[in-house]
Amino acid sequence: MMTFFSGVSALSMLLSRIFWQSNRSGSVRWLPIESASEIDLYAQLKELIPERQERLKKLKSVHGKVHVENVTVDMVIGGMRGMTGLLWEASSLDPDEGIRFRGLSVPECQKVLPAATTGGEPLPEGMLWLLLTGKVPSMEQVDALSKDLRRRAKMIPDHVYKTIASLPKTAHPMTQFTTGVMALQVQSEFQKAYEKGIPKSRFWEPTYEDALNLIAQVPVIAAFIYRRIYKNGENIPADDALDYGANFAHLLGFDSPEMHELMRLYITLHTDHEGGNVSAHTAHLVGSTLSDPYLSFAAALNGLAGPLHGLANQEVLLWIKSLVEECGENVTKEQLKDYVWKTLNSGKVVPGFGHGILRKTDPRYTCQREFALKHLPDDPLFQLVSQLYEVVPPILTELGKVRNPWPNVDAHSGILLNHFGLTEARYYTVLFGVSRSMGICSQLIWDRALGLPLERPKSVTTEWLENYCKKAAS
Repeated sequence: MMTFFSGVSALSMLLSRIFWQSNRSGSVRWLPIESASEIDLYAQLKELIPERQERLKKLKSVHGKVHVENVTVDMVIGGMRGMTGLLWEASSLDPDEGIRFRGLSVPECQKVLPAATTGGEPLPEGMLWLLLTGKVPSMEQVDALSKDLRRRAKMIPDHVYKTIASLPKTAHPMTQFTTGVMALQVQSEFQKAYEKGIPKSRFWEPTYEDALNLIAQVPVIAAFIYRRIYKNGENIPADDALDYGANFAHLLGFDSPEMHELMRLYITLHTDHEGGNVSAHTAHLVGSTLSDPYLSFAAALNGLAGPLHGLANQEVLLWIKSLVEECGENVTKEQLKDYVWKTLNSGKVVPGFGHGILRKTDPRYTCQREFALKHLPDDPLFQLVSQLYEVVPPILTELGKVRNPWPNVDAHSGILLNHFGLTEARYYTVLFGVSRSMGICSQLIWDRALGLPLERPKSVTTEWLENYCKKAAS
């Protein structure tokens, strides 16, 4: 239906003939690109997988009985918070440092990942390469991946659009998005290969095909939904001169260079946040049954649609707009304090503050703040967000019920999108879902490559816990 993505310039490729590789210990290598296989993501993975399989096999055989941590009753009844029980390769979350993508912090990713312009925001294709391989790509590698994604984006069957169109336009955008992903499932290469008896050692290959197809196609579907709901169904053809993030913005109807940069940043920041969050864990759980990436990602989107997860970025902007409606734009700190307390005393949370793991300000928030200072320093809502950063944490600390009173990524993203014209807050979680496809699908490929088993934790009853605690106390 629509063409998608673009190659980068020949000059950029000539200027970027090397790639940067890092691991968690901080060691760095610079390696030349020597052959066509170096710019083929599939070939790169095929070389990496055997070593990783052997590494995991050795870890299990030598250290399989080592205790990682003790499980407390609080963990069992408290949503398994703080419980280590899931292997996730693409990213890890430190309570103090924040997210690291394959060992790289957010500022480090901004510094080393290829960008569309000098000093610009990272290209999402570069982040995808990093998540899958653990290596920072060159512009030549990003170009090859972009071309592959462009090819895959053209393969959306017509029935997908018809299925979405059968829903009422009033259906929530996430409902329509999940429906579109489920409609894509009929073309699953994994399902076809599994039915033909593909050996387990090769499960990762059709999973790779499904994952890359899904990543390529979700921006097109997401844009179709946006234009259907908010722009009278008037679709915009893709611009082959644009990259993944910029073209997504273009398909939505936004063509300013600043909005293109924002979409590159937004997608890059939201690609992954380790495996314990609801959407990531859901995809891993469903995928562990050997459901294909479409089924797994659709399940993840249903988790992302919850108010306590991805729907939060929608809630932040709506809460701030209600604040402005009641107090005006020139609100004082005292008025802000009163409104925050009013929210808390009504039994609600202040959206955009706090996090299940982080104990400091989310570095993704800081990154977006820097973007705002550069591109929209005088925006009234941005200035209000800056005031909230000073007002809310002390109040939450005083309340004494919040471990992390600091702002998270959702506290800022809606304000940026709103500034450049994407004002439909109800749609924001779809943007989150498009971004998260990269992290979730990357891990699904590695789940199959590493032969990770069916997830099946043990559950207990309240009575069992009571009896166990009584025995432990005696």
